[in-house]
Amino acid sequence: MAEPKPLSSASGHDKLMIGQSSTGIYVAHAVLILGLVIVAFPIYYTFVASTQTLQTILRPPLPLTPGSEFWNNYGEALFGGVGRIGGVGARTLLLNTTVMALGIAVGKIVISILSAYAIVFFRFPFRMTIFWLIFITLMLPVEVRILPTYKVMVDLGLIDTYAGLIIPLIASATATLLFRQFFMTIPGELVEAARVDGAGPWRFFFDILLPLSRTNIAALFVILFIYGWTQYLWPLLVTNRNDMTTIVIALKKMVSFADADTQWHLVMVTAILAIVPPILVVVAMQRWFVRGLVDTEK
Repeated sequence: MAEPKPLSSASGHDKLMIGQSSTGIYVAHAVLILGLVIVAFPIYYTFVASTQTLQTILRPPLPLTPGSEFWNNYGEALFGGVGRIGGVGARTLLLNTTVMALGIAVGKIVISILSAYAIVFFRFPFRMTIFWLIFITLMLPVEVRILPTYKVMVDLGLIDTYAGLIIPLIASATATLLFRQFFMTIPGELVEAARVDGAGPWRFFFDILLPLSRTNIAALFVILFIYGWTQYLWPLLVTNRNDMTTIVIALKKMVSFADADTQWHLVMVTAILAIVPPILVVVAMQRWFVRGLVDTEK
């Protein structure tokens, strides 16, 4: 009697069915490389322009290799000040934008996780009504409530302040909804075990919920940091002083209608500096970001 084949062995036909042909692998890699070139080439071209002199940029075609003005251009932008915004250096612009992005990201996460915690684990009158009122605010973005929000900031004296840049943008119905949906997957046995163990509301929150939510928090932090970093309309309205300008607003102010009046080498330097921090955040938190999006383990 013939011995049965072990289940772990697979025939060539099975491998062909579940695997991929060498041609398919080459095609997939070619498509990925083409997409990378399409996405990365404008960034590379901007970097090349940031290392050239203004005269080189104004006389096309621009070379495809970096120039010799890297240290001069970046030093001038960071420490000497950029034109058309009162000579404020790019380091001040980066500081303003970083404070704003971090404040928005952290503020949204803190408010949202506490709101979701109260809605899911506490019983109080009109609990679901409050949740739906929070959810309805998704239909009221800052562009819709811009005038009353700006009036409040003026009355409170928060124009040209970090608080004025951050506070109107830290409420997030989306993050509250995401945390609520995650908290609803927490087993009731875990909550009961914590109660039997004598854990109060704050101990349960800090010792159990926060560790379980770290991947979700990391994923939201990356998304919200980039959201805060790329804000344009609200910083444009709430800042008048050049030393409170964010780097996105500065880029718009630096560009004149006439090419000869625009310091294009400093514009390109500022554009590269505006790209670097979000890239660093995504790269540094890539593992947590992916886990926060796809991990289903509780």
